Amino acid sequence: MAKLNFGGVEEDVVMREEFPLSRAQEVLKGETVAIIGYGVQGPGQSLNLKDNGINVIVGQRSPSKSYDKAVADGFVPGETLFSIEEALERGTIICNLLSDAAQIALWPTVKKYLSPGKSLYFSHGFGVTYKEKTGIVAPLDVDVFLVAPKGSGTSLRRLFVEGKGLNSSFAIYQDATGNAREKAIAMGIAVGSGYLFETTFYKEVSSDLTGERGTLMGAIQGLFQAQYEVLRVNGHTPSEAFNETVEEATQSLYPLIAENGMDWMYANCSTTAQRGALDWKDEFHKATKPVFERLYKSVIDGVEAQKSIDSNSQDDYREKLEVELKELYDSEMWQAGRTVRGLRPENK
Repeated sequence: MAKLNFGGVEEDVVMREEFPLSRAQEVLKGETVAIIGYGVQGPGQSLNLKDNGINVIVGQRSPSKSYDKAVADGFVPGETLFSIEEALERGTIICNLLSDAAQIALWPTVKKYLSPGKSLYFSHGFGVTYKEKTGIVAPLDVDVFLVAPKGSGTSLRRLFVEGKGLNSSFAIYQDATGNAREKAIAMGIAVGSGYLFETTFYKEVSSDLTGERGTLMGAIQGLFQAQYEVLRVNGHTPSEAFNETVEEATQSLYPLIAENGMDWMYANCSTTAQRGALDWKDEFHKATKPVFERLYKSVIDGVEAQKSIDSNSQDDYREKLEVELKELYDSEMWQAGRTVRGLRPENK
């Protein structure tokens, strides 16, 4: 593993140069990777594995939209696409990529097929970390590890096709065979990771739940909404409010941050913009840090996990979710956004 300096702290990372795809293919030779669940992470990971020469099959209930998508993506019923039970039986590395709620519901079935020497793979530490709530406790004679791409399955696939890769974390929970670490790294490379950094199941889930509720999704919507509302109530048009709140951020400034950091983005803005940002950043830090502290405590206390389990296990969960997402979709800000996006030159 390479030692790299992250802001003054040395960390071990696995890079493609030291663990190339050819080595991953050798490690996974003779394995049958069974992707269970073709929802969020399933398509991206399975297609990347397939394109990287790994023997991969998919287990998905039929009839379902996800089953139809797997067929459309090139998985062949009876050859590389099976019922969940048959895929579990055939697989030697069981990739449990179902939603957290579905993992709980299906665990008795999954556990039945975990014969000695098999591997149980996750892309989220939720089910194992909160085993007292989920009941997910693997037999002691199987390997248990995770590879968690730092992004959606859609992004994982898109970047792979472009010859790029998402960074991923990996963690070993149980090493029954003595080969769990090598298999985990091989899987991480084979699903298209740019580099891998080691963590634990607990740290993965606590940072992930915080990030999703925070700057990755929850906080960013809250900030966008607050600024948009202030601009609108003060007489700015929807198009102006959206452009100054969202469009300029996502299309102009965030790509600069991704390219070379926050200071680079600041340096490429006007001196007036720089001055204002530097003057106000501490105000926003002071205002939001207590919220993040409350959020993190809610995560580590298990409150967020219990909320997810209680909500996502309800029979009408998806119907309720659609209602909440429709509220976002129908909001003036995101209606304005659809019009603004339609005016981009590439969308003409």
